[in-house]
Amino acid sequence: MPVELIAALSITLVVIGVCGIVVPVLPGSLAILAGLLVWAIWGGSSFGWLVFGIGAVFVLAGSLSQYLITGRRLREREIPSRSMVIGLVCGVIGMFVLPFLGLPIGFTVGLLASEYLRVRDWREAASTSWTALKSVGLGMLVELSLALAAAATLLVGVITHLIP
Repeated sequence: MPVELIAALSITLVVIGVCGIVVPVLPGSLAILAGLLVWAIWGGSSFGWLVFGIGAVFVLAGSLSQYLITGRRLREREIPSRSMVIGLVCGVIGMFVLPFLGLPIGFTVGLLASEYLRVRDWREAASTSWTALKSVGLGMLVELSLALAAAATLLVGVITHLIP
């Protein structure tokens, strides 16, 4: 296969992965790792493995930070993971009911309803839900930043290889 086609495939996988960090239904970090691996194996240069290694460190750090940041905040406020799962399920359902806005609206409504059923107080449910939303947003922002760093690493590798 031509190197240009391999580069296009790698970049496409990474773009899908970056979008998947924001839209949880798409594959996120795994697609980015797949794009980096495709470039490392078929990119035509041993430099591709260095790109893969650096990019993989960014992706793994981003994935870990998402769980560590979110998990720590949820444990501090004693918010069970059940509420997050219910919110995610409602978000996926909402995505099909109301395209584009259904995911965040469904997630928020599902999370709030689950928290209300748990604590039986609207103020407390709103407070814990807001904390959960902020922690998910912060974790997503950190993961997205590191995913973009991995994407930039791939772009540097591709440009360095393709431009003489």
